[in-house]
Amino acid sequence: MKVLLIDGQGGKIGRQLAESILHHIPDVELMAVGTNSTATASMIKSGVNHAATGENAVIVACRKADVIIGPIGVVIADSLYGEVTPKMAVAVAQADAIRILIPVNKCENIIAGVQNISTTELLEDVILRLKQLVENRR
Repeated sequence: MKVLLIDGQGGKIGRQLAESILHHIPDVELMAVGTNSTATASMIKSGVNHAATGENAVIVACRKADVIIGPIGVVIADSLYGEVTPKMAVAVAQADAIRILIPVNKCENIIAGVQNISTTELLEDVILRLKQLVENRR
């Protein structure tokens, strides 16, 4: 299974997720794409299989992914303080992939009905859901 992890800003969530995915679900092919070079560099430190940066990398990687994971902002143009371009948001939203979106209430995007839980709890839920998807595909 090909998993695409997209993150921006400093890449902290992406790095934590990548480390956890590689530890708990080592048989997936994990690609990390940062909306900026700092985010990409952070995710590379986790040991991802492949990494790239920028708009075109997001667009191309979305075509190949079975699962896309990232903050909810990856489907909202101009989110993450402008790092997500309209083309990126469309590529993620229209990808023929399952999306696991992390409800981060930042950057002027508030998701109603979502409890204010810790980032750790959010990331644990992502791992649980990805494990279920991998198990169902076997």
